[in-house]
Formats: sequence, structure tokens, C-alpha cells
Amino acid sequence: MQRVLVLGGTGWAGRETVRHLIDSGADVTCLARGTSGGVPDGARLVRADRTVAGAYDGLHGEWDEVIEFSYAPDLVGPALHALADRAAHWTLVSTISVYAHNDHPGADESAALVSPADLTQYPDAKAAAELATRRRLEDRLLIARPGLIVGPGDPSDRFGYWPARFSRSGRALLPVTEDRFVQVIDVADLAAWLARAATNGIRGTVNAVGDVHPMAAAFADMTDAASFTGDRVEVDDDALLALDVQYWAGPRSLPLWLPRPDTALAQRSGRRFLETGGRIRPLVETIERSLADERRRGIDRERRSGLTAAEERAVLDAVL
Repeated sequence: MQRVLVLGGTGWAGRETVRHLIDSGADVTCLARGTSGGVPDGARLVRADRTVAGAYDGLHGEWDEVIEFSYAPDLVGPALHALADRAAHWTLVSTISVYAHNDHPGADESAALVSPADLTQYPDAKAAAELATRRRLEDRLLIARPGLIVGPGDPSDRFGYWPARFSRSGRALLPVTEDRFVQVIDVADLAAWLARAATNGIRGTVNAVGDVHPMAAAFADMTDAASFTGDRVEVDDDALLALDVQYWAGPRSLPLWLPRPDTALAQRSGRRFLETGGRIRPLVETIERSLADERRRGIDRERRSGLTAAEERAVLDAVL
């Protein structure tokens, strides 16, 4: 039986990965504070604050696989010091945000990375984690660079906002969709691949991304799934920005909307993901899964990303 140590495993994508590892027959231990939740049945949780001395003292023996979900320098470095010599294989879950440029459609894993100058910035910290881990693990390492992770349970609302919005009536505010794209990976597809990668010892660097879809087609699939019959009102970037609507994520945002120079962020090459056993479900299936989850959690709930109904109405009133 494969011994797997997951550094984390109590958050959203981590828990999903642990579930797949257990289903594969692995013996899974999770090291985490446990403040974001427990671990799936069948896994063992070792509670520890990784920022304090002795955090790894409760872990003994050799590990067939270690999966690191963190990128904070004060977590990544000590974990490598404590565990690298005892790990046959290591997976670092990074991100496509480490790439320096998002203006080349189809760019693969060889594209230039950001220079990790400011580790308080997410891309820089992730790039620094990659450098430190590669230096320590060398050919025992898989660096997984997921794109936008979506699906049931997503705490960010960067995708579920749209199926939820199309579940409501009335005019729907959209960015201009022409020459824009949507590229996401379902959390279950990412977790299944991470579990297989652990079992198979996949090495190297892989963009864990889904298929590229024209934004207009993706929105059409969402409106169909939600049976939306209202008007979709596309508003140009300058008008949205003037009304304090934000790109991509966070309060007062239109999720999935990217600045024109960065549209290739949603057009990364996923060839190596497929070559290493990755499987991508149809987008409409992920939409349906997300929509069902949004309805369970409440269509009108408070969100981390997107416009409230009142904010959307105010923007539409201002531009129409």
C-alpha cells in the first residue's frame, strides 16, 4: 500500500485529492492545523502548526509520495528540510499564475516565469516555491500548475457566480465576449489526476488545465443549463471600469473577465496534462455540477466574487 503524506488536505481541493487517493487504495496522512475542516473518512489527520518548531515531529518513516499544497515560504522551506530525504516522489501544486506573460495563446510549460522578487505577491511566492522545491527534489518532483479550479464547493465564486446569475431572471450584465475565452479545470478532474500522478510517479512540470472555450459559447451553455430567458447585456471594458467593476475575481467583479492583454491566461496548452493521464470532462457537465451546488448553497448568498444583484442593476441602469 502506498504511503502518501498530504501537506494540507483539509481545504477544498485538498480534501477532494485526499478522497481520490483513498479510493485508489493509498494510506493517506494529512498534516494540517485542521482549522478549515477535517479530512475525508479513511485518512489520518496529524494536527500541527507548520510555522512552529517541531511541526513535523509526529511524522515517521519513509513516504512514497508527498503532496504540498502550500506556497508560503515559511511553510515550503521547513517541509523540504524535514521531509525531502524521506520522500520517493514529491508533488508541488503550483499555478499558471507563475507565468510572466499571458499574451501568447497555446503557451506551454516552457514559457517564461515571473521573477520572485516580492514574496507577498501570489505569483512570486508560487514561483519561489517552485525554485526551492526543484532545487531540493530534482528528478523526484512533479510541479502541477493548475488553471482556474472550479466545481462544487468552490469558495472563490470565480466560476459558480455565472450559473447562479443565470438562475435569476432579469437583464444579465456581461463583459464583451468577442475574442475572449474560458479555460477551467473541474476540481474532481484535478484531484483524480493528482492521485494518479502520485501512484505513477509522474515527473516534470505540467499545466493542469482544461479545454479552451470561447466565452460566448461557455455563457450559452450556462444559460441553457439554468434555463435563463432574460437579456444578456454586454458592456465594453472602459464603461465597466469607469463604473468600478473589477476584472476576474473579488468584490464588484465580473468573474472570468480578463484584461485584453491577458486573455491568453485562459488559453494555456494542456497537451502535457492529457499525455500524463489527465482527463477533462465536458464543460457542460462542470456547469451542471456547479449549478446544482450553487442551488444547494443558495443562489442569492453573499459571495467572495461577483456583483450583488443591486450592484448589477446599478451598472446596467448607468449604461443603458
